[in-house]
Amino acid sequence: MKLNVIVDERALTVDVPPHMLHEAEDFYRTMDHDMDRGWQMGPEFIENPDKLQRCQIAANKLLTSLSAANETMITLMAGYILKRLPGVTGVRIDTGGEMLHTELLYDKPASPPPAPAPAPAAARAQKLGKLEAMEQAGKDVTKVYQVGKTWRFAVRDLKTGEWLESGPMDTEQEAYEKRMRAYKRRLDELTGQQS
Repeated sequence: MKLNVIVDERALTVDVPPHMLHEAEDFYRTMDHDMDRGWQMGPEFIENPDKLQRCQIAANKLLTSLSAANETMITLMAGYILKRLPGVTGVRIDTGGEMLHTELLYDKPASPPPAPAPAPAAARAQKLGKLEAMEQAGKDVTKVYQVGKTWRFAVRDLKTGEWLESGPMDTEQEAYEKRMRAYKRRLDELTGQQS
């Protein structure tokens, strides 16, 4: 498996042998156990990092390993990200000391149920039932999350499959309201209704 890593203007691909993902699971569990106690992510201390934040932490360790030219740790950290976030294809690592600004990149949704992903034009043409559309919209619009002192959410772009992060919002309530509007727009797209 491959992970594309972007650091400033430099891009490289880390090749992680499939057997390593299995063999390193004990190491990854130890990492998770360490992060269960909370983690200092830039100026913020995150008491219970979620999957995305844990991968941002691993990306920061990957950056440190790149600086030290530690090939084993580079491969291990890339493997952690690939294993913990199925479907991820790359990471754009923040070098300004703000781990929460590190972006995880996706090409397309990973093995979408129940049918293979249709082409973007076909996706819009093919209408989903209400329940199916609600489930898909919930996958295409993330929950609200905190980045530093601001709040954000992300929406999967139907054309590229990449995640587009919202702008920063001052309150969780404001982010939640905007997230619900984005969810409603995606739901309308999926059911063929235009609002």
